[in-house]
Amino acid sequence: MSMNTNLFKNFKNDFPASIVVFFVALPLCLGIALASGAPPFSGMIAGIIGGVIVGAISGSAVGVSGPAAGLAAIVMTAIQSLGYESFLLAVVIGGVIQIVFGIIKAGVIGYYFPSSVIKGMLVGIGLIIILKQIPHFFGYDADPEGDFFFFQVDGSNTFSEIINSINGISLGATLIGAIALAVIILWANVLEKKSKIFTLIQGPFVAVIIGVIYFLVTRNNTALSISAEHLVNVPIPENFDSFLNQFSFPNFGAIGNKEVWITGFTIALVASLETLLCVEATDKIDPRKRVTPTNRELVAQGSGNIISGLIGGLPITQVIVRSSANIQSGGQTKLSAILHGFLLLISVLIIPTVLNMIPLAVLASILLVVGYKLANPKTFKSMFSLGWQQYVPFLITVLLVQYNLLIGIGIGLCIGIIIVLYKSFQNSHFLHIKERDNTYHHVKMDLAEEVTFFNKGAIMRELENIPENTHLEINLLKTRFLDHDIIEIFEDFLDKASNRNISIKLTSKRGVVENPDSFIDFFKSRPKSDLALK
Repeated sequence: MSMNTNLFKNFKNDFPASIVVFFVALPLCLGIALASGAPPFSGMIAGIIGGVIVGAISGSAVGVSGPAAGLAAIVMTAIQSLGYESFLLAVVIGGVIQIVFGIIKAGVIGYYFPSSVIKGMLVGIGLIIILKQIPHFFGYDADPEGDFFFFQVDGSNTFSEIINSINGISLGATLIGAIALAVIILWANVLEKKSKIFTLIQGPFVAVIIGVIYFLVTRNNTALSISAEHLVNVPIPENFDSFLNQFSFPNFGAIGNKEVWITGFTIALVASLETLLCVEATDKIDPRKRVTPTNRELVAQGSGNIISGLIGGLPITQVIVRSSANIQSGGQTKLSAILHGFLLLISVLIIPTVLNMIPLAVLASILLVVGYKLANPKTFKSMFSLGWQQYVPFLITVLLVQYNLLIGIGIGLCIGIIIVLYKSFQNSHFLHIKERDNTYHHVKMDLAEEVTFFNKGAIMRELENIPENTHLEINLLKTRFLDHDIIEIFEDFLDKASNRNISIKLTSKRGVVENPDSFIDFFKSRPKSDLALK
C-alpha cells in the first residue's frame, strides 16, 4: 500500500509530463518502425511495453524506454536476412541475454567501450537514418530504403537510391514533408523559447496533426493528394479478436539458427550500451540527481525485450529524447513513464483510423531531425578538438558503420584498444638525462604507477639506448604495480650494465640500493604494501 501511495504521490506532476512524453513518443514509435522496415504496429507495441513494463520494473525515476533509432540498422538488416518471425526470436534471445548481464552485474559494461567508439556508432546511425529517409521525404516508395547500409544487394547504393527518389518525386508528399520539417525546426528553435505551452505540446506531434489535416484537405485534389502507399498503415481492428490478430509471434523453430543467436547477442549488446549511456545522461540532468541502478535497469530492459519480442514488437532501450522531455515537463517518478505507455495503448485502441492518415513524409521529416541530432556537426568538431587519439577511432567507426554496424563497432573498439596500448607504451616511464661531462652521464628513469607487460618494448628500447659510462637511477617511489615481465627485463639488463660500465641505483620507499645483485631478489623482499607484484 505504501509503495502505491508513493507511486501516486506526485501524480499532479507526473500526469501532465506523461502527456508530453506521449506526444513525443507517438510519432517516434511509428517513425522508428518505418526506419527499421518493420510494421508500424511493432513500434507502438515497443512503446507500450517500454512504458508500462520496463517503466514498472526499472529503478530509474525519470527514464523513459521505447523503440530506439540506434537499433534501426540492426533491425532492418535482421528482418531482411531472417524474416520477421525469426527476427522476433532474436529479440527474445537478446532480452534473455540482457537479464543475464544484469544478474552477473555487467552494468559497468558501458565503461569498457571508448566514448569515441560509442559516439562514432551514434553518429554513423544518424547519417544512415538521414540518408535512408530522403526517399520517403520525397514520396518515393519503389525501393524506399533498399538495404539499410550503404552498399545494397540489388547493385544500388544509398546515393543511387536518393537519385532515383528525386526522379520519382511525389508533389503532395514532398510538400507536407517540407512543411512538417519547417514546423519542427521552428518549434524547437523559436517557439519553445517564447512560451511554456510550446514545450508541453511538442513540435513532432504538431507536425503529425498538420500532416493529418493536410491529407484530409487535399485527398480530393489529384495534384496535391497523398496516395495510400505514402501513409502509415496500422491495421484497424473490427473487434477485440481482430485486435489480437495484429500481433506477431516468434518462430521458435529457428532456435538452432546461428544467425538468430548472433543477432540476439548484437541486440543485447547495442541495446545495453545505448541504455547505459542514456542512464548516465539522464541521471546528470535529473534535478534531484538520483542514481539509477544499472544492473536493475538491464534486467528491466531485458524483461521488456522478451515481452516485446513475444508479441511482435521492436527492441527497446531507454531513450534520451523521451527521458529529457519527461524531465523538462516536470516528471518526478516512474509513474509518468508508465502512464505514457497506457496513453499509447489507448491511442492504438481508439484512434487507429487517425494514425493511418499520417503521411510517411511527415515521419521522415521527424526522423531527419532525429538523425541530425545524432550526427550533429558539433560532435565532429568536439572530437577533432580532443586530438587524434579520439577522432581516429571515432571517424573509423562512423565510416564502417555505414557498411556494417557490428563490424564498425568491432574495428572501432580494436583501434581504440591499440591507441590505449600505444599511450601505455609511451607513458610507462619518464627519462631525465643530465650530462655530467663529456664522457659520463647521469640518467634517471621514473617508472609510472602501474607498469605492465604492455610497456616491455618501450623500457627495453630505453635501456638498450643508455650509453656506456652512465649512472642509472631507477625511481620506484610512485610505482604500485610492477609486472614480473618488467622485473625480468631489468634482471637481464644487469649483465649488460656491468659490461658497459653502467652503475645502477634503485630508489624506493624503503630507501636506496646501489648496484643490486639481483632485481628479482630485491622485489621479492619488498612488502606487499610497498609494491604489488603480479
